[in-house]
Amino acid sequence: MKVSHIEHLGIAVKSLETAIPYWEKMLGSKCYNIEEVPEQKVKTAFFKVGQTKIELLESTSPEGSIGKFIEKRGEGVHHVAFAVDGLEENLAECADNGIQLIDKAPRGGAEGLSIAFLHPKSTGGVLTELCEDKNKK
Repeated sequence: MKVSHIEHLGIAVKSLETAIPYWEKMLGSKCYNIEEVPEQKVKTAFFKVGQTKIELLESTSPEGSIGKFIEKRGEGVHHVAFAVDGLEENLAECADNGIQLIDKAPRGGAEGLSIAFLHPKSTGGVLTELCEDKNKK
């Protein structure tokens, strides 16, 4: 697998309204995008830090993965996302190498990215997301 860069770090928060001012002050920059992804039961807010983004994740339902994460572990780092080209091929390579896939096929994510998650049981305990921006090709 060839990773071009860390696309973003996902941070689970209880409230974007509370978290955004902290991150704006911490990073010295404004949140540039807030977006809801209904199929993932999440509302996101993004900050740019060089080539990498910070993605704040607020659950829109206690049944969503972020709601369950916060209930079990509290707020904090949820996942690391890597930018790749050829997401489908990278997923196949991961599966061939014994990495457990959460998503066997890409799905839509925030900011128009195609995304897929790898199970933390296969990635040293780190929920890992692979992202492809098909608009950049």
